[in-house]
Amino acid sequence: MGIKRRHWAWAAAPLVLALLATTGCESTPGAPAAEPTAAPSTSAARSVARVCARPAAGPAKAPAGAVTVDPAVVGDLAAKTKSSPPNTTFWLRPGTHRLDPDRYAQVIPKEGDRYFGAPGAVLDGGKKNQYAFGGSARNVTLRYLTVQRFVAPQNEGVVNHDSADGWVIEHATIQRNSGAGLMAGARQRVRANCLRKNGQYGMNAYKATGRISGLVVEGNEITGNNTGDWERRRKGCGCTGGIKFWAVNGADVRGNWVHGNRGTGLWADTNNNDFRIENNVLEANDGAALIYETSYNAVIRNNTIRRNNWVEGRRAADRGDNFPYATVYLSESGGEPRIRARTDKIEIYRNALENNWSGITLWENADRFCNSPANTSSGDCTLLVKDTNRCKKPAIATAPLYADCRWKTQRVDIHDNRFVLDKAVVQCTVKCDRMAVLANYGTYPDWSPYQGERVARAIPLKQHNRWHDNVYLGPWKFVAQDQSQVLDFGQWQGTPFRQDAGSTLDPRVGG
Repeated sequence: MGIKRRHWAWAAAPLVLALLATTGCESTPGAPAAEPTAAPSTSAARSVARVCARPAAGPAKAPAGAVTVDPAVVGDLAAKTKSSPPNTTFWLRPGTHRLDPDRYAQVIPKEGDRYFGAPGAVLDGGKKNQYAFGGSARNVTLRYLTVQRFVAPQNEGVVNHDSADGWVIEHATIQRNSGAGLMAGARQRVRANCLRKNGQYGMNAYKATGRISGLVVEGNEITGNNTGDWERRRKGCGCTGGIKFWAVNGADVRGNWVHGNRGTGLWADTNNNDFRIENNVLEANDGAALIYETSYNAVIRNNTIRRNNWVEGRRAADRGDNFPYATVYLSESGGEPRIRARTDKIEIYRNALENNWSGITLWENADRFCNSPANTSSGDCTLLVKDTNRCKKPAIATAPLYADCRWKTQRVDIHDNRFVLDKAVVQCTVKCDRMAVLANYGTYPDWSPYQGERVARAIPLKQHNRWHDNVYLGPWKFVAQDQSQVLDFGQWQGTPFRQDAGSTLDPRVGG
């Protein structure tokens, strides 16, 4: 698969993640001292479980009619899968199961196959096998099994390697694998799993042929992923995260605990649409809690978002970078009524953001559009233009291509959120206190119709991006149009930007 690169590269931290036994959290040694992490609380955390610390137990006896798999026989799981008809149930006995030592000795399920692990059942790749479960069979179920120590290459996954459709992965522990713990296909259900300490992603929702639709990610613990530190190894690759979503059309991401990942927690990148991200706890990730990039139409609500972006935000500030790197980052993403979804905007509301490195940034790169050499999602075009080659001079300078050839940060509605910042907790003095809506000065390529300040003026004034009815506690600042315009609350609310009508700010809270 091709790697999509971002213009603003948020480098990951070169730090070792350690398990905090008292909390189940991952943390980064050397980072500022964090508040003790209590169990996820308040309404946003009601459905979040500590899955990794308390995994659900599978059946102690084989289900009726199941084929029993013996851990003492190397390759027994793959062999019995091959010799059994579709729709077979397999029960893995307690113990460590191994595949044949060939790196391509993965299990190839048949349609409708079901795999259940007994208490203590582990499928171990021994750092030799690349994949655990692959093939194109639909409607495969995997429950109560630990899958670990497989060595998938970069951008590839261990479970559902080929992104087959209709899989159900529940109550599994998928850990300490290279690449991604699992891939995703259409109508996949990923529930109540521990996706922990995988080398690149906990899950990579990517399908080489076609888009993924109807994805559900619910009640999982996603922690400590990107142990391979890929953003540092391939600077600006945009190829890491607790979960990465590519071209997913319709996803419900709810009730997950996403914490302690090296880099971004949840990252939707390139032509995603129709997301509902709700009732999650996103905390203590080294980078942003959430990035929504070159994508469309989403509802982001009722999430608890705390102590994110301390490592990457601080690193940017220390190198003198004045860009408002935030904990929720929308890059060239917005609402588009012409693209079918459950909403026609991006709505961010009823979230609690507490002691993160900055708040929400809405960004649009004036040089990033279809057919531009500056388009870091190389080869992709917007969902409104099927043929990238149409986006060229002179047609791109006139309607409808002038609007449709670029991903636009538009129709973003941010309201009824609570933003809390105590700089003593975050241990910062500058650049950790910003809310922003901005773009760069268009310069490239020389035939671009978006040169100059056109995009920078449009994003805060003409593209229907608005904050309103929020509560701010702490010394917040605001950036509008470009990086040089750092505003106080009165300037942010006044002409010409007129943001945050009905909102309140108390700068004394938190010192």
